[in-house]
Amino acid sequence: MATREAKVERKDKRIIVENVRRVLLREYLMKETRRAGFGGLDIQRTPMGTRITLLAERPGLVIGRKGSAIKSLTEAVERQFRFDNPQIEVQEVEHPALNAQIMAEKLANALERGWHFRRAGHSTVRRIMEAGGKGCLVIIAGKLTGQRHRTVKFKAGHIKYCGEPRNLWMGLGFASAKLKPGIIGVTVEIMNPRAKLPDEIEIRAPSLEAAAEVAPEPEESVETLAETGKAVVPPLDEDADEAEPLLPLPEAQPATKKVKKSKVAAKRLKKVVKEVKKLGVDVDVDVEGGDDA
Repeated sequence: MATREAKVERKDKRIIVENVRRVLLREYLMKETRRAGFGGLDIQRTPMGTRITLLAERPGLVIGRKGSAIKSLTEAVERQFRFDNPQIEVQEVEHPALNAQIMAEKLANALERGWHFRRAGHSTVRRIMEAGGKGCLVIIAGKLTGQRHRTVKFKAGHIKYCGEPRNLWMGLGFASAKLKPGIIGVTVEIMNPRAKLPDEIEIRAPSLEAAAEVAPEPEESVETLAETGKAVVPPLDEDADEAEPLLPLPEAQPATKKVKKSKVAAKRLKKVVKEVKKLGVDVDVDVEGGDDA
């Protein structure tokens, strides 16, 4: 048990040391590439060494003339942070206005140049939303108007404060501005324009196969119904305002049976009339169909 606990403790210690080293590397690169517009950092361990992907607004300043600046930066990273064979790759940020770290640095620089915090905050929010951001939140904290600490928030659009949508789609950037009253912290959060939230439902058109299965049967024309005996076509009446609705025909019965029944009934009725007349009662009954045709 003791050896197992010792192994777990050593593993936890290695994880903590590795994360601390990555945080220190991020702060170092952020400081060294501040003029180039530091936009983010991604560290991946590969069998060939450690690959560091650096996002910058102006990658030419990071690379330097003939790659001199990036060579010295790689040597400093290997010497100070002891990464195995570090390889730094510099990529340009496509939309700087949608990068939270770059916007935080620009807001801090504006405050250091003497901009009023409200003007700088509203300007940053407007620039982010005009670039296509789905939402943004800007927080400025520090001694803004006096000796007492204050926190001011500027926000626009859709913002997520917790949950998986925040972890997936909200970018976070932080910077600090050194002013005469003290240090002012700047935090910028931007929601990605491609963010797909859980409450957004997209209704797609059905496929051809599904539409064929659900499609109703074609309606039969009046002529077809009349030919099959399902409906009667009434004669057209020019004086009528509306045509009479089509009525379904009753089930067809053989005509011979109806004729025989009517003849038998007429014969019986004729006999009854003769018997009544014999009794001296005048009966006026019109019997049709009694004679054999």
